[in-house]
Amino acid sequence: MPAPLEPGGRVLAVAVIDGDTLLLEDGREVRLVGLQAPKLPLGRPDFETWPLADEAKAALEALALGEGLTLAYGGRQMDRHGRALAHLYLDDGTWVQGELLKLGMARVYSFADNRALAADMLALEQAARAAGRGIWSELWYVVRNIDEIEEDRDSFQLVEGRVLEAARAGSRGYLNFGADWKTDFTLSLDAAALRLFDAAWLPIEQLEGRRIRARGWVEYFNGPMIEITHPEQIEVLDE
Repeated sequence: MPAPLEPGGRVLAVAVIDGDTLLLEDGREVRLVGLQAPKLPLGRPDFETWPLADEAKAALEALALGEGLTLAYGGRQMDRHGRALAHLYLDDGTWVQGELLKLGMARVYSFADNRALAADMLALEQAARAAGRGIWSELWYVVRNIDEIEEDRDSFQLVEGRVLEAARAGSRGYLNFGADWKTDFTLSLDAAALRLFDAAWLPIEQLEGRRIRARGWVEYFNGPMIEITHPEQIEVLDE
């Protein structure tokens, strides 16, 4: 496994819950950190199955069910539901997250406190998207233009556009994509996120005028908005 990760022991996967969650023989659940597979209802009322959710679950079953797995941690090790947050490796060295991304059965979904291998995962996602594999053949997952997300509130999206203005106001930062910040699409960053960008030698001012791809949950505050917490949520696109 890559050097940045901390080994977490070898375990056996005895059940697959959905495309990014496993049950281990010791009773623990593992959430495959760093990615998001299409979601199943799993008992949630009025929750509609996402396209290719069953296929994503089947892909994880084919990879890991009944297999010995080595857990590896690259950040926070447990979520609020008590699930382990781990990268998974088969005995032959196969990286489970990487295989799911190659198949197009998941997209990158990183967090400020769990960013290990995000660059590698983004590259694998990009290759699958370019080839139209898995979820990338479905309009439901297509990368949105900034003018197309008005109806995407409360959903996780990938959005592309050109930054019109990068600004700091007090302890917050903003990347504005339109002339009217009260109605147009915006990326918002708190003080902790700004520190991470500055530490990565990517102050937000350098993004002004650049075409970028951002990912996150679309909220609505003075127009559609995504909260950015760490640099891996933003990709600077080639012109």
